[in-house]
Amino acid sequence: MRTMCRTVELRQAVLARNDDGARELRAELAARGTVAVNLLSSPGSGKTALLEAELGLARRRGVPVAALTADLATENDAVRLARSGAPVKQVLTDGLCHLETAMLREHLAGWLPPDTRLLFVENVGNLVCPASYDLGESLRVVLASTTEGEDKPLKYPTAFGLANLVLVTKADLAEAVEFDEAAFLASVARVNPGVEVLFTSARTGRGVGVLLERALAVLDGAAVHRPVMAGTAAASRGHTHAPSPSSLPSSALHGHAHGHSHGHGHGPSRGDGDGDGQVHGGDHAHEDDDHPHAHGPADGHVHPHARVAEPS
Repeated sequence: MRTMCRTVELRQAVLARNDDGARELRAELAARGTVAVNLLSSPGSGKTALLEAELGLARRRGVPVAALTADLATENDAVRLARSGAPVKQVLTDGLCHLETAMLREHLAGWLPPDTRLLFVENVGNLVCPASYDLGESLRVVLASTTEGEDKPLKYPTAFGLANLVLVTKADLAEAVEFDEAAFLASVARVNPGVEVLFTSARTGRGVGVLLERALAVLDGAAVHRPVMAGTAAASRGHTHAPSPSSLPSSALHGHAHGHSHGHGHGPSRGDGDGDGQVHGGDHAHEDDDHPHAHGPADGHVHPHARVAEPS
């Protein structure tokens, strides 16, 4: 029993140290006007294909983006992502099943272009270890494909329970694999009520751009969904006062010059004033590449692929 208690204490100490580093990195990125997006999923979920499409779209719209991708071995994903034209860096973890803040900071030093506004971090394909490590992100996105089953959120409650946004990939295969959308949404709602769920397909183009829109909304100061589990996780390792990715004040992200013009008279919605931290409404995007970027959620615009996981 003493050995088990000691193991738990050591794990909590490691996570607490990582949390401290994550808060520092988040503040540093905010000071330079950069928002980090942490992408988590199982291997083979299709997140690399979707990220490649999102990076290409960002480049065409003039949004300064960069991507860092992590794997145990090979640089295959970095090669694929680099086809978008965005700056990309591969991190090889040499067997480690997740990224940690110190590792991320080391690889960003001297590499991240100074004008970067959105940094996408493609974590190691794993829904267990990465879920516990804050990387200094301001938006945590968990992806699951239609081929993985409707109960995925129940099997990995920490990963889905700490998500600010959930993306369903390979939506084009939903009918073929008899994916039960209602059952999946119910599973998400059980572990993370109120989180937005969006459906995408990199192959058909369905939903491509929603990740970029949501990230830009955070860059513009929009509040993100606050998972109930986030407060519990922080308290369990003695950081009841520590900001999680979902609780970062919008002013910390909004107090800088973006370096790209908006060209419109309205910004993203900050919610409907109910204080629940959820970004309400949908998005509207401009299809012409001359417009600098897609807008974030705005009142009165409902995204056709958006769902909200509400408890039954």
